[in-house]
Amino acid sequence: MLLKDRVAVVTGPAKGMGAACTLLLAEHGADLALAGRDTAAIEPVAEQVRAMGRRAEVFACDVTDAASVDTMAAGALAAFGRCDILVNIAGGRGPLGKTFWETTPEEFDAILRLNVTGCFLTMRAFAPGMIAAKYGKVVNVGGTFGLRGRAGRAAYSASKWGLRGITKSAALELGPHNINVNCCCPGMVEGPRFEAVRATMATQQGISAEEARVKHAGEYALRRISTDQDVANAVLFLASDLSRQTTGQDLAVDGGWVI
Repeated sequence: MLLKDRVAVVTGPAKGMGAACTLLLAEHGADLALAGRDTAAIEPVAEQVRAMGRRAEVFACDVTDAASVDTMAAGALAAFGRCDILVNIAGGRGPLGKTFWETTPEEFDAILRLNVTGCFLTMRAFAPGMIAAKYGKVVNVGGTFGLRGRAGRAAYSASKWGLRGITKSAALELGPHNINVNCCCPGMVEGPRFEAVRATMATQQGISAEEARVKHAGEYALRRISTDQDVANAVLFLASDLSRQTTGQDLAVDGGWVI
């Protein structure tokens, strides 16, 4: 087991790639502090972790609120004694199909706060303990729209580019303390978000939803859409000591779209 007896904090673990990452970390030996706004939705995932023989505790947390994050962090540290691994998955997509001039200031601010400030707040809360322990792994889940521009996704792209910036700065600042900070950048992932994107694409281009799927897949070197498990596998690598000499990096899990 790659993470035997490690303690991992995961934000946004209730479904999709968040749930897949949580279960894979547990499979490899980690105990889990699971944080999110909807604790009832997280509890079934926590039960699956417990069924594996690992410990799981659920904490209410709004990552956009500093006081909420600090309360969650205090609770997790009280329950587990430390945080070895922080995986920031909680995030949002922002407005779809809008030009930057059609995007409202409120929409722009909201997605930046969720996708950038949320990660800043959790890293800020757990970094002191990692520094004291001289060990830590931080994995921020970004996106390939933070590696390439994309028309109609200005707010989301800005947030993911910003997340890459804070990841790299944190990697430089925390590196002397034996703490790795990396960004996992999924491309399109099977699930509700992809369904919404391809529905928008189908409407705008006057094609069917299946034609939109084929068109998306055709942009990728591997000609397939990523799955939650693909993302979880990459997060496991970055959360484990297999990545001991990897920090400040952007790992695209996108079937070759960025290249």
